[in-house]
Amino acid sequence: MDGAVPLLRVEGISKRYGGVRALEKADLSVSAGSIHAILGENGAGKSTLIKVMAGVVAPDEGRMMLDGREVTFASPGAANRAGIVCIFQELSLIPELSVADNIVISDPPKRFGMIDRKAQRRIAEDALARAGAADIHPLALVKDLPLSRRQMVEIAKALARKPRILILDEATSALTAADVSRIFEVLKRLRSEGLALLYISHRMNEIAELADQCTVFRNGRNVASYKAGSKSDNEVVELMIGREYSHIFPPKPAAVPATAAPRLEARKLSWADRLDNISLTVRAGEVVGLGGLDGQGQRELLLAFFGVLRGLSGQILIDGKPVAIASPSAARDDGIGMALIPEDRKTEGLMLPMTVRENLSFAALDRLSRGGIIDRTAEQRLIDDMVGLLAIKTAGLDIPVGALSGGNQQKVVIAKWLMRQPRIILLNDPTRGIDVGTKQELYQLMRKLADSGAAILFYSTDYDELIGCCDRVLVLYDGAVKRELVGAEITERALISSALNIDGKESPVGLGASA
Repeated sequence: MDGAVPLLRVEGISKRYGGVRALEKADLSVSAGSIHAILGENGAGKSTLIKVMAGVVAPDEGRMMLDGREVTFASPGAANRAGIVCIFQELSLIPELSVADNIVISDPPKRFGMIDRKAQRRIAEDALARAGAADIHPLALVKDLPLSRRQMVEIAKALARKPRILILDEATSALTAADVSRIFEVLKRLRSEGLALLYISHRMNEIAELADQCTVFRNGRNVASYKAGSKSDNEVVELMIGREYSHIFPPKPAAVPATAAPRLEARKLSWADRLDNISLTVRAGEVVGLGGLDGQGQRELLLAFFGVLRGLSGQILIDGKPVAIASPSAARDDGIGMALIPEDRKTEGLMLPMTVRENLSFAALDRLSRGGIIDRTAEQRLIDDMVGLLAIKTAGLDIPVGALSGGNQQKVVIAKWLMRQPRIILLNDPTRGIDVGTKQELYQLMRKLADSGAAILFYSTDYDELIGCCDRVLVLYDGAVKRELVGAEITERALISSALNIDGKESPVGLGASA
């Protein structure tokens, strides 16, 4: 808002972790009644800055002004009481508790010294409605909700604290398109009510729709602030990465012949009410995408291939031979050679307190050991190769992997599996919550792996990724494959219409393979 007095201002904020500079003389001003977007690659300092604002970490130097008065916060609770509430990328919910318990957990309503359950439910219902998620039952256990609905509960939890300044760190990264649309309406309403909103996202279309003002961070410094819409996407990305921006997706090679034998195949695969008679093939050298609205069975399909689900019907074939994959360890064994990059790197892909080295080696220990003794020379050689291949940025191999930026954590997850040289790679929304520069590196890597002979099955909630990366896309609806798109057929219009099941087209059962 032009001419508005900043509600919150940070000046000269610096923060170091050992020899790593996270922030260096960073400045930022946020006004009431505005949405201020913060952009930058993972590791640019964005998360550290909001942790300072939210009372999670203390700066080494600099000051913070709220309503023109200098403030310091010794804890997140102190920041909350001052009206600053942050929704972090990693969820803070307790899975075993109900939605209502989580929403009021920091300050539950009391009556006669006991938690007032009726008041608690009323607060939760009001917060969920305000977040555009009134369909979520307040008594549902969080562990029973899919990730996208948990994210909505996290947003409701923040709104229940009645913030003056709301900070959202990749708060839409796990949401469905419908939830994102509802959240946009909520954020615009909060802006009209006079809240100041700080919005961190790597999705340029979201920034274009929501932001009034933008600030770009790089290497711990804010390098530019500008009015939203005054710079092109390419100009913004160049500010973020500090170099000229090349085309984000690598060129696609000639199509793998349809007559080529499939590396991975499913025949009439079904499970509970989530997978319905799915048949598909993935050939060596192909990147095959899974499209459709979120929650249509894509994740369950990847888990079925990786030996996680029980009670499957139908067949899975590897190199034309039926296999029974009883567990993830069986899926990764040399006879199958499968790897799964999970949706949530924090809880499913990494052991955060353990070191970068330990996380990288974990999936390949059987290959690196003889008689229970790890060959440290071979281990170091493989680790060095992976760090170089994926350009993993770390202050050292013996620091906790949780200290790395989100993009570098995701690279560690991928590198861990590449140390096994997998023949089949399953990717479950692997770019969620990482910056555009790292995304570009992963797209290049995906194509390089396919060109070297890997068969890749790639689920993404981002239509641009499916269009830019995939040779074929299978669109799922209600647990079944409704359409196969090939080559030039892979367009946003085709993906959306097929995802909504409104085009009347269903691909044959075989889907490029046998029925």
